[in-house]
Amino acid sequence: MGTVLQFPGPDSKAQVGFDRFELNRIVDLYGRMVAAGLWKDYAIEFRPDAASFWAFRRAAERPEYRIEKRPALRGRQGQWALIGEAGQVLKRGHELGPVLASIERRLLKLVGDL
Repeated sequence: MGTVLQFPGPDSKAQVGFDRFELNRIVDLYGRMVAAGLWKDYAIEFRPDAASFWAFRRAAERPEYRIEKRPALRGRQGQWALIGEAGQVLKRGHELGPVLASIERRLLKLVGDL
């Protein structure tokens, strides 16, 4: 017969992921951006060194934003990064809220006198 192998494998590293609070916060922002008509699609990627949430304006484009969690940078620049469409780091921080705040500003609307 065949050989039984351990899953995910003896030499594989654990993947970085989002915890429930982080994912709820990111998906809540995604839902509000979809309701505003700014985003249409998303993707999530888990790797041994980072977890990424990709937000797309249209499904056939590059992502408008990439929200990335890299725990290896926790002690230095901060584990959270907001990366723009061209790959530039727009915001980096130790907490998720301030990193997402720059995207949430796009949802604010000025209400004038009636």
